[in-house]
Formats: sequence, C-alpha cells, structure tokens
Amino acid sequence: MARRPRPADDSVTSGPLPGATRILALVRSSVPPVHPAGYPFIAAGLAVAALGRRNRWARRAGLAAAGANAAFFRHPPRTPPTRPGVVVAPADGAVCLVDTAPAPAELGLGSDPLPRVTIFLSLLDAHVQRAPVGGEVIAVAHRPGRFHSADLPEASAENERNSVVFRTPDGHDVVAVQIAGLLARRIVCDVRPGDKIAIGDTYGLVRYGSRLDTYLPAGSEILVETGQRALAGETVLARLP
Repeated sequence: MARRPRPADDSVTSGPLPGATRILALVRSSVPPVHPAGYPFIAAGLAVAALGRRNRWARRAGLAAAGANAAFFRHPPRTPPTRPGVVVAPADGAVCLVDTAPAPAELGLGSDPLPRVTIFLSLLDAHVQRAPVGGEVIAVAHRPGRFHSADLPEASAENERNSVVFRTPDGHDVVAVQIAGLLARRIVCDVRPGDKIAIGDTYGLVRYGSRLDTYLPAGSEILVETGQRALAGETVLARLP
C-alpha cells in the first residue's frame, strides 16, 4: 500500500526550536566571553587533559587548569555611562586607596600631586582593563620594577608598571597605571599613542593579580571611597572639573 503523504505542519521548522534558542541566549548572557590573551593558557590545559585522558589525575588537572584560566581571562560585557565629564573604573576590584600623588615620573607630567584612586584586583576579579575616559591616547610608558604584593603601599612606586595617558575631547588628561603584583608577571597593553578610544573600551590586562592606579586632573570630584567595589567600565570614580 502506498504511503500517504504527511500533511504539512506549520509548527515544524528547519531551524532551532524556540526553547533551544532561549537556552542558548541565556547561556551566552550568563557565561562571559574570554579575552584572546587567555586562549593559549586554556588550550594548554585542554592539551594536558587530552594527552593524559587515560590518567584520571592528569585529565582532571588539565580540565581544572583550563577552567580556571577561562574564569580568570573572562571578558564580561559592560555598559559605560553616557553622561559627559565622568571617569569610570579601569578595572574590577576593591578601592583600596584614595589619596594624592604625583603621576609616574616616566610620563613627564611634573611633580605636582594629583588626585589618585587605587583599585586592587584579586585572583577572582576579571583582569581586563578598560579606558577610564573616551578620547585619544597621548602617551604609553612601561617601566620595569619589582613584584611586591600589589596591595602594599610601595607597589605603586616600586613594582613593574605600564602607564597610559588618555586625553578627553575637552583636554583633560587621565592616567591609568597597570601595576604588576606578586603573581602578576605580565602586563598586556593594546593601545599606542594616537589611538582613539571610547570610554569603557578594553585596552589591556595584567595576569595574575594586580593593581590599577588612576590619576585625575586637579579639581576632580572623587565619587568613591575606600572599601567600595568597582566594576570596570561602569562604576563612576570621579567627575572631571
């Protein structure tokens, strides 16, 4: 007997089911992407797991290392404020110091003390750095140094660091300084003088554990206090003069 053709069913589609689409969207919104600098470390962990797949301990160690690096190098999306004249946090972490100090000497900005906000990043924080203001990169200066624990006061002066000067369209200079720590032995900076950048754009990272100093123009109004948690690209640190 010939098989009768199946009636058309408008509910059957060739694409993914709506439920699967919603689940996929939820996963994408809940699991942040990874900064490209983390790919080699994740790949190394997966390679160890693959090569040691017959050894339970090697397999677990490789997968654990890959997972830990995926978490460390996470690159969560952020929505910067749109109101003009504000400075946002360049890093996730805890505000550990609000004071005044001269900008790093290698920048040649003089010895006058400037308002400074320091953020300490633990191993559990996302370690990408974001532009505190929009505008033009005026200077980038790297200085070798020591590797004290990044939460010590002397870390700003003695540790290895990379300083970036961002100039707003109104002519205000804001300095963000990436400072290596006890475990942070590699500073990554992806901007060069002359680059244009928007507030909250990612420009680098420090691995693993670090500190970010933000130097503000004289007369800026600081809007955070010691102990407060900051989110890179979103938390407003200060209002420019």
